[in-house]
Amino acid sequence: MSAERITVSLPAEVVAAARTAVEAGAAESVSAYVAQALSARQSKARALAQLEDALGGRPPVEALNAARAQLGLPLLPTA
Repeated sequence: MSAERITVSLPAEVVAAARTAVEAGAAESVSAYVAQALSARQSKARALAQLEDALGGRPPVEALNAARAQLGLPLLPTA
Protein backbone atom coordinates (compact mmCIF):
# COMPACT_ATOMS: atom_id res chain seq x y z
CA MET A 1 0.00 0.00 0.00
CA SER A 2 1.40 3.37 -0.93
CA ALA A 3 1.34 6.21 1.55
CA GLU A 4 0.54 9.86 1.08
CA ARG A 5 1.95 12.54 3.36
CA ILE A 6 -0.65 14.87 4.88
CA THR A 7 -0.63 17.40 7.69
CA VAL A 8 -3.20 17.28 10.47
CA SER A 9 -3.63 19.08 13.77
CA LEU A 10 -4.46 16.92 16.77
CA PRO A 11 -5.10 17.66 20.45
CA ALA A 12 -1.93 17.33 22.51
CA GLU A 13 -3.37 14.49 24.60
CA VAL A 14 -4.13 12.48 21.44
CA VAL A 15 -0.56 12.93 20.21
CA ALA A 16 0.79 11.96 23.63
CA ALA A 17 -1.33 8.80 23.65
CA ALA A 18 -0.09 7.91 20.16
CA ARG A 19 3.54 8.42 21.17
CA THR A 20 3.00 6.32 24.29
CA ALA A 21 1.51 3.55 22.15
CA VAL A 22 4.55 3.67 19.87
CA GLU A 23 6.93 3.53 22.85
CA ALA A 24 4.99 0.52 24.17
CA GLY A 25 5.32 -1.24 20.82
CA ALA A 26 1.65 -1.04 19.87
CA ALA A 27 2.52 0.67 16.58
CA GLU A 28 5.64 1.21 14.50
CA SER A 29 5.19 4.98 14.39
CA VAL A 30 2.72 7.74 15.12
CA SER A 31 1.79 7.66 11.43
CA ALA A 32 1.09 3.92 11.66
CA TYR A 33 -0.94 4.47 14.83
CA VAL A 34 -3.09 7.13 13.14
CA ALA A 35 -3.48 4.96 10.02
CA GLN A 36 -4.64 2.04 12.19
CA ALA A 37 -7.15 4.27 13.98
CA LEU A 38 -8.55 5.62 10.71
CA SER A 39 -8.75 2.14 9.23
CA ALA A 40 -10.62 0.87 12.30
CA ARG A 41 -13.10 3.76 12.07
CA GLN A 42 -13.71 3.08 8.37
CA SER A 43 -14.21 -0.62 9.09
CA LYS A 44 -16.72 0.20 11.82
CA ALA A 45 -18.61 2.56 9.50
CA ARG A 46 -18.79 -0.15 6.80
CA ALA A 47 -20.02 -2.72 9.34
CA LEU A 48 -22.69 -0.33 10.64
CA ALA A 49 -23.82 0.41 7.07
CA GLN A 50 -24.14 -3.33 6.39
CA LEU A 51 -26.11 -3.77 9.60
CA GLU A 52 -28.46 -0.95 8.63
CA ASP A 53 -28.94 -2.56 5.22
CA ALA A 54 -29.74 -5.90 6.85
CA LEU A 55 -32.20 -4.30 9.28
CA GLY A 56 -33.85 -2.13 6.64
CA GLY A 57 -32.61 1.11 8.20
CA ARG A 58 -31.19 2.43 11.41
CA PRO A 59 -32.65 0.89 14.56
CA PRO A 60 -34.88 3.21 16.60
CA VAL A 61 -33.15 5.21 19.35
CA GLU A 62 -35.13 3.26 21.95
CA ALA A 63 -33.65 -0.04 20.72
CA LEU A 64 -30.16 1.45 20.60
CA ASN A 65 -30.54 2.79 24.14
CA ALA A 66 -31.76 -0.58 25.43
CA ALA A 67 -28.60 -2.20 24.06
CA ARG A 68 -26.41 0.66 25.32
CA ALA A 69 -27.93 0.35 28.80
CA GLN A 70 -27.15 -3.39 28.90
CA LEU A 71 -23.55 -2.60 27.90
CA GLY A 72 -23.22 0.17 30.47
CA LEU A 73 -22.79 2.85 27.79
CA PRO A 74 -24.24 6.36 27.96
CA LEU A 75 -27.66 6.68 26.38
CA LEU A 76 -28.28 8.61 23.19
CA PRO A 77 -30.59 11.64 23.31
CA THR A 78 -34.15 10.73 22.38
CA ALA A 79 -35.31 14.13 21.18
